[in-house]
Amino acid sequence: MENQSISKQPEIVFSNAERDALYKTIYSRRDVRGQFKSDPVPDEVLARILKAAHHAPSVGYMQPWNFMLIRSQEIKQRVHELFLEANQEAGEMFETVEKRRIYSTLKLEGILESPINLVITCDRERAGPVVIGRTHDMAMDIYSSVCAVQNLWLAARSEGVGVGWVSIFDRSKLKQLLNLPQQVTPVAYLCVGYVEHFFTEPELKSAGWRDRLPLQDLVYFDHWENSHPDQEHNLLSELAKPGY
Repeated sequence: MENQSISKQPEIVFSNAERDALYKTIYSRRDVRGQFKSDPVPDEVLARILKAAHHAPSVGYMQPWNFMLIRSQEIKQRVHELFLEANQEAGEMFETVEKRRIYSTLKLEGILESPINLVITCDRERAGPVVIGRTHDMAMDIYSSVCAVQNLWLAARSEGVGVGWVSIFDRSKLKQLLNLPQQVTPVAYLCVGYVEHFFTEPELKSAGWRDRLPLQDLVYFDHWENSHPDQEHNLLSELAKPGY
């Protein structure tokens, strides 16, 4: 077997400013629903965002994603109707009257307002039936596509572009509407565009739906719910500090 040379790049060292910019992007990312402007996203900006998504990690280098851009108001309207149908069903699922009341006041999509709707899909047959890393967990290709979503979301935030993930759909009806092949599943329906502003806190937190959980309560050691407050005191203290 011939030796194959592996190209290597010089070690990349990020400056403190570059590191801080990354964390700033992560901490200021928001799920945008109602602040979209009609301004078009320039092609060069959209291309950078899509390239970032395409450089996400993928199981077996499968790259199972496709990116479907939806600009047609007619298609957006039909998708919005699917959302309204599913949203009404969802509102009835919450157990308490108060939760149902709060839910009814939430704006959970920007399908018609955003200039671009973007569907990220996963082609589950792209690399054949046996894929490195997916042999024992068939969901790894879905997880890879989700990584592409996160890459896109962070890149968009760094460009001042808002993204909102709409997940309240009957998946089979959405798939039929978009004419997706059988082996292709929709992973994320995203609303994309410039916004009037980004909120300082997640909207669901501000609305009193849920608070952010303390990270130090979510970290275990070696076994589930196993904590070592004495041995890991320094790490747990750092986790409890605000910001990064």
